[in-house]
Amino acid sequence: MNLPLKRLWLHVLNLLIGVNIGYANERLGLDLTTPSMTDGHPAKGLRVRQVAPEYVGTEVYHSLYLPEDWENGKKHPVLVEYTGNRFIEAGSTGQVKDANFGYGLSGGKRFIWICMPYIKKSGQENEVMWWGDREATIQYCKDNLPRICQQFGGDSKNIFICGFSRGAIACSYIGLADNEISSFWKGMITHDHFDGQKQWGYPQDGRSYALKRIARLKGKPVLVCGKHAEYLKNYQSLAQFTFLPVPTREIFQIPEGKVTHPHTDMWAHRQSTTRQIARDWLLQNAGLN
Repeated sequence: MNLPLKRLWLHVLNLLIGVNIGYANERLGLDLTTPSMTDGHPAKGLRVRQVAPEYVGTEVYHSLYLPEDWENGKKHPVLVEYTGNRFIEAGSTGQVKDANFGYGLSGGKRFIWICMPYIKKSGQENEVMWWGDREATIQYCKDNLPRICQQFGGDSKNIFICGFSRGAIACSYIGLADNEISSFWKGMITHDHFDGQKQWGYPQDGRSYALKRIARLKGKPVLVCGKHAEYLKNYQSLAQFTFLPVPTREIFQIPEGKVTHPHTDMWAHRQSTTRQIARDWLLQNAGLN
């Protein structure tokens, strides 16, 4: 069966019986397709919208994906993602519902994948550009990550934070903001940008502040993908940094489909040596190799 026919067959199956088309694509050697977010009940292979008790009646939400091999009563490692900014040129909406990176890293298997929101200063919806109410964003993760792990079998000792672009910065700016939230993470994966790389103009974005945050890793493993984090090579004592170049212009013939800009996290949705290295790193550090 040629590739167009395979894609058509998978699309028909997805419409008729609700199979996870993204996971099926990978098994056939095609690009992953991130499952669309729904308002249904959590179940393996589904990605659902959830509203925290504190935000009922608002448009603030996070997304939850249970892997294809999820089992009730079993502990599962967890990937927590923060999205990039809205950046139309690169196809990024900044929305939780459109996150991709964590799904690409896991391939839809073994890891519970959660995309956390940034909360607007109004407290009524998610922020798509920069940080909104930073303290509310941090507190949201502190309140909801333990709840989700308890309810759905997330292994609280095996949680990784990840993000692309703004999300890569957020891994530290949000995820290492204080000792409490820093204690959640077993490791970190970033792509394109990093806290302290440059000053963007928001509070405490200078390198001296960033280094204090990064020190809260206390030597934990960090996979630094892509560009804009070279300065970290001078601070190897703060974490176990592994640097992974991502040749997006070799992985894609840009513009190609939804990939219209080299600043993209969609490389994790396509088979490549780079993706395999990233996945091997994740599996090894999660104790799954």
